[in-house]
Amino acid sequence: MIETSGVLYIVATPLGNLGDMSPRAIEVLQQVDWIAAEDTRHSGRLLQHFGITTRMLSLHDHNEQQQSERLLQMLSEGKSLALISDAGTPLISDPGYRMVQRAREEGFVVVPVPGPSAVIAALSVSGLPTDRFAFEGFPPPKQGVRKRYLETLANESRTLVFYESCHRIVDSLQDMAAIFGIQRQAVVARELTKTFEEIQAGDLAGLVQWVTSDANHQKGEFVVLIHGVSPAEGDQALDEEALQTLRVLMEELPLKQAARLTAKRHGLQNRMVYQAGLALKG
Repeated sequence: MIETSGVLYIVATPLGNLGDMSPRAIEVLQQVDWIAAEDTRHSGRLLQHFGITTRMLSLHDHNEQQQSERLLQMLSEGKSLALISDAGTPLISDPGYRMVQRAREEGFVVVPVPGPSAVIAALSVSGLPTDRFAFEGFPPPKQGVRKRYLETLANESRTLVFYESCHRIVDSLQDMAAIFGIQRQAVVARELTKTFEEIQAGDLAGLVQWVTSDANHQKGEFVVLIHGVSPAEGDQALDEEALQTLRVLMEELPLKQAARLTAKRHGLQNRMVYQAGLALKG
């Protein structure tokens, strides 16, 4: 039996394949007093599949502050609660952080019920280094902001992990190729654990070509993983100042000459600057 007095459970649910639902998760969701769900209609179908009749209420980005007060009051009255997201592990680019923070600050017990996570699932099959990684969530939606944000990660040596939507996957991959370099190794994981799951590896140039070659490759939910730079590469990576020099020179000069002058000005290798220029052009 689970503890059912004033406890908040953080329960992971399947990404897509219902066979990934753990027996413990089912038990907790059956026995708590209330379930806080990101989308009650979406989660209602999951609960119905497993015969779970526990009452639900919504907790999403737009009502988290207000609902947190209500949920904390329930906990103070001795009720038990479970928090779930639409899929995977709650709080990973999903609402719930403020609720968990408040619950812990007020002394309530918060219990993890682990299970599926798109970040970990994608890392485990990527073939990229997994000893050190940085999860960056969704890149900014606007291109200018996104490029500036990606530039801050250009020298990152850890494997980078992003979420991305079907609406922006092409633009994001193109920007990543421009900033990280077209030869940077990466993996795109699409629709993990679902019927049309695809995991595509290659350099960023090849992945841009892959995702634009077939409209079906642009559907669903995406995890994008980028190989970190090696220490030697990191020492030679273009910073924002060098990129800006290159952009300005490319407006007036052929790429080869612009790259040579940029490399000389910033003490970089010609080949690396030339590759960055190719990415910026394409």
